[in-house]
Amino acid sequence: MNNLNSILIEGNVTRDPTRKETPSGTAVCTFSIATNRYYKKGEEFEQETSFFNIEAWGKLADSCTRECLKGRGVRVVGRLKQDRWTEEGKARSAVKVVAEHVEFKPQVKKDSSGPDQPEAPHEDSEYDDIPFDTGR
Repeated sequence: MNNLNSILIEGNVTRDPTRKETPSGTAVCTFSIATNRYYKKGEEFEQETSFFNIEAWGKLADSCTRECLKGRGVRVVGRLKQDRWTEEGKARSAVKVVAEHVEFKPQVKKDSSGPDQPEAPHEDSEYDDIPFDTGR
């Protein structure tokens, strides 16, 4: 029986993605996102920022390579995966998110002649037609 391992995380891409291929030709894309959490400490509001590494495979990797540019908002649905290895005799590990679905927030085009306008989606993206709602 499999245990539940599911995560939904929303944030902004912190660096442009990296795309590689496995020896069998399967695409894999890695990128990282930052999420912010706000909480009240005494009378002041504090901000806590967390960073998460994301990995996407196959066709989703191709879409993420094109669309996950630094600064863009994304919502990732996936699962957690722990990698383990030994380095200089010490056991090491890292947890990452393996994406199963990624939604891309519309990009805002900066224009000095008027208010910010959402940029037109790329025609070949299979995910741009999915609405992005932050719930705020």
